[in-house]
Amino acid sequence: MAFVRVARGDDIPAGRGRLVEAGAHTLAVFNGGDGRFYAVSALCPHEDGPLADGWIEGDAVVCPWHGFDFDLATGQCRVADELSIGVFPTRVVNGIVEVDVSDQPQRC
Repeated sequence: MAFVRVARGDDIPAGRGRLVEAGAHTLAVFNGGDGRFYAVSALCPHEDGPLADGWIEGDAVVCPWHGFDFDLATGQCRVADELSIGVFPTRVVNGIVEVDVSDQPQRC
């Protein structure tokens, strides 16, 4: 595993995201609250909307352009079965969010 520091946890409000660079990847990192963070592909596969500008509803991120929502654990779209986003493992160490970018994003 190759975890890369991407942000201070306090810098991402609960329910919101931030665009980050992690190794060779551009990602959207979300604060799910209660110390939970998620890292996903930066672009919505529907029409390349900026997922980091979206928000969390339950266990999904919602694209701000057209409302397509994606499960944060699996990356599966809940609106169009043929769409999905990559998900990356995260951890928090001493208040710093780290993302594992050693492999391709996980797809379930």
